[in-house]
Amino acid sequence: MKTQYYTATSLDGFIATEDDSLDWLFPLGDVNDTSYPAFIADVGALAMGAATYLWMVGHAGKVAGQTGSPWPFAQPTWVFTHRTLPPVAGADVRFVQGEVRRVHEQLVRAAGTRNIWVVGGGDLAGQFFDAGLLDEAIVQVASVTLGRGKQLFPRRVTSPPWKLVSVRQVGTGFAELRYELPARAPAAPTSAPSRR
Repeated sequence: MKTQYYTATSLDGFIATEDDSLDWLFPLGDVNDTSYPAFIADVGALAMGAATYLWMVGHAGKVAGQTGSPWPFAQPTWVFTHRTLPPVAGADVRFVQGEVRRVHEQLVRAAGTRNIWVVGGGDLAGQFFDAGLLDEAIVQVASVTLGRGKQLFPRRVTSPPWKLVSVRQVGTGFAELRYELPARAPAAPTSAPSRR
């Protein structure tokens, strides 16, 4: 069982524009040509930030066009937020707040032998990394630049570096990079948990 950060990014390291738009992403390729179908089949639980959740709820039609369902996850999903957010009918969504270590224990129990997907955003993935709980990053690098926006991973990671274990071309729009993250001791909390 692994805790994985699976996402797409622009060449200059942004997962969304500053107003959370993903309009730049969808014209670049078909999700079924990527590793996503095999990846999601091995996922048993999801962790998601509030901005990602609100994007999915607000773009249900676009999500359904890409995946076949306005809420495409059968797996239970933990959404980190300090706000009251609208539920999705028929979805197993649990709204939580606080330190990721405590919630990770719930994710592990729910996932069983399957993996945990930290959907995003980047700061939530960073909190799992800071806690020593992130095992792998799978990043689809898109052939566009955004100039500014929501960062892929707002952390400085230099030593030890992430270990690149595979590179795969996906059409002409993406390069998929898979990284193994080194085992590390949890960092001491330095700020309040993300509300995104």
